[in-house]
Amino acid sequence: MKIKKAEFVISNTDIKKCPTPDMPEYAFIGRSNVGKSTLINLITDRKSLAKTSVKPGKTQLINHFIINKEWYLVDLPGYGYAKTSKSHRMEFQKYIKQYITKRENLMNLFVLIDSRHDLMKIDAEFMQWLGESGVPFSIVLTKIDKLSSSQLNKNLKKFKLDMLKSWEDVPKTFVTSSLNKQGKDEILNFIETVNEMHNK
Repeated sequence: MKIKKAEFVISNTDIKKCPTPDMPEYAFIGRSNVGKSTLINLITDRKSLAKTSVKPGKTQLINHFIINKEWYLVDLPGYGYAKTSKSHRMEFQKYIKQYITKRENLMNLFVLIDSRHDLMKIDAEFMQWLGESGVPFSIVLTKIDKLSSSQLNKNLKKFKLDMLKSWEDVPKTFVTSSLNKQGKDEILNFIETVNEMHNK
């Protein structure tokens, strides 16, 4: 898939104000500072479609972008950390959960996890909740260029073993690097395939 056009549509915290659910939609989520905005910019071939920041918790709204006038890409707030009040964090979680479980045209939720670390409890619990809620999702391991090939292989094996403690099979997993663009084509091909199945 070649992305020819990527346009911002709307930001909000109310699922009722999201665009009409008449096209396939793909959302991206992960712990704060996992590289979500960088990955979205990589996928869309835009330098600043999604705002990147060294400060965790930058994204605080549901951000919709329309891609090639054919599907929506959604940048969701990170979970697990945000430099805001506790009541605001609770509000975050409420509207994020509402979006994830109620958005009828959500084809897939990409859950981003930092490949440099062991599977964290918050990530494991979040994916467990997605499975129990029947939400289609896949995993994106980010920042693989920060690891040597041997350390990456070691981390990937450990990640798979940790996942198999709770899952019969590991959900579809992409490995990505914004530095060498690894994983970009695989994610776009996956989206294209799902879109084709949706449009049949």
